Amino acid sequence: MKQAIVSGDTSLGIELGSTRIKAVLIDNHFETIATGSYEWENILENGFWTYNLADIITGLQTAYSEMKQQVERSHGVTIRTIGSIGISAMMHGYLAFDHTGELLVPFRTWRNATTGTAAKTLTDQFQFNIPERWSVAHLYQAILNEEKHLPRIDFMTTLSGFMHWLLTGKKILGIGDASGMFPIDETTQDYHETMLRQFDELIAAKGFPWKLEDILPEVCISGKQAGELTKIGVKILDRSQNLQPGIPLCPPEGDAGTGMVATNSVRQRTGNISVGTSIFAMIVLEEKLSNVYPEIDLVATPNGSPVAMVHANNCSSDINAWLGLFREFSEAMGQAVETDTLFDVMLTKALEADQDGGGLLSYGYYSGENITRLEKGRPLFVRSPESNFNLANFMRTHLFTAFGALKIGMDILKKKENVAIDSILAHGGLFKTPVVGQKMIAAAINAPVSVMGTAGDGGAWGIAILASYMKNKERNERLEDFLDEKVYRTSNRTEIHPDQSDVKGFEEFIERYKKGLVIERAAVDHFM
Repeated sequence: MKQAIVSGDTSLGIELGSTRIKAVLIDNHFETIATGSYEWENILENGFWTYNLADIITGLQTAYSEMKQQVERSHGVTIRTIGSIGISAMMHGYLAFDHTGELLVPFRTWRNATTGTAAKTLTDQFQFNIPERWSVAHLYQAILNEEKHLPRIDFMTTLSGFMHWLLTGKKILGIGDASGMFPIDETTQDYHETMLRQFDELIAAKGFPWKLEDILPEVCISGKQAGELTKIGVKILDRSQNLQPGIPLCPPEGDAGTGMVATNSVRQRTGNISVGTSIFAMIVLEEKLSNVYPEIDLVATPNGSPVAMVHANNCSSDINAWLGLFREFSEAMGQAVETDTLFDVMLTKALEADQDGGGLLSYGYYSGENITRLEKGRPLFVRSPESNFNLANFMRTHLFTAFGALKIGMDILKKKENVAIDSILAHGGLFKTPVVGQKMIAAAINAPVSVMGTAGDGGAWGIAILASYMKNKERNERLEDFLDEKVYRTSNRTEIHPDQSDVKGFEEFIERYKKGLVIERAAVDHFM
């Protein structure tokens, strides 16, 4: 291990997630050597969900520094070189810069549901679903709103593309992340030329000094080198300045792509579910869908295969908030409890609940929800006098609602499009508690769900794998073969099949969930 660190026979993955920036260093056997992290939160500022750019740099440096110090403590080695590096982050959103590199408006994240008019217009224009989160929807909505910064745009990208640009000077994006900016043509593995032309024609009367293709990042397939760490990049990443420039970087990817890698779900008929502040399922398709669905995004794997993606903006935030309240109660009683213990105890209570959650209802909408057509979020918990209100049902209801919007989209794929799925793997911090999350998701999609031993490291480990693939792949070795034959050859995974009583209970809950949306919409209207 020490020799691997000294020789640089390692790969580093850094992912900027919605609540945590994480760095994971792996060896050439894909085992984790050390990790570091930085907690952060988005803020609602002037009507937009955003992150402070200073926090982005601070978080990147802190996560790297923690990882570096862990190596020094455990192995007595100061990191001076790394074999390869990869950057990943939340997909979509809007980061627009002028020719000097100045950010023109605060970062608008995927969480904003303010682009409904633009998304609908572009979907109709392209006959291809353009979700509200996508970068092109944010751009077109800014055009509809006649925002003043638009003539100054020289470059727009995602968060991973921005960080990669800072570290390498290269305006490049992995194809998976790029597919959440603008539609990708499967045959050319580049932006869809016809749709690019349609967009330029749509805005021609505005007279902007740019065409869309000119301001988008270059699309890059996994396995290719996408630049090297520059001297400026070293100063941004490593406060100690021990790291040497010249380290190769793989194409930056979105959290969807790294989730696919972290769950070995890049082959056709495989899929994964990523659970965090948001939740999304990715199914690698054998055939094109027969229809356009606003609930279904069409994106790409890191190696360019078409993927059906069901993305819900809200998942774990409300659960975290409620458990924070229980933590306060415990501390007020003089019984402080560790975070992992609190989550294990509370989530496990859901296994004792009535199958449908006892007639309770919850919407954990901290932000707007595209699948259920809500522009703003209002977390809401509802019960009737007939509900069976106890702790077990309370926890099951919050888990069910965390997966509720996702189920609506997955039902379209399974029941309307008859999409075949051989395996689903789930990852995210929720699965640190054994069994519970798997059982609830298996009930939601009525299919077996597996979790790997790397579930907790998630996308940061996944982008480290992509960095290793770039450096260590054999000639013409495909990503799916590299994963099957090298990374996951002896993988540790546990699979849970759906309990049909849970499936029936979830179906009863989801009917209540759909009917109750009128209450949620009323709450949004009342508290605008």
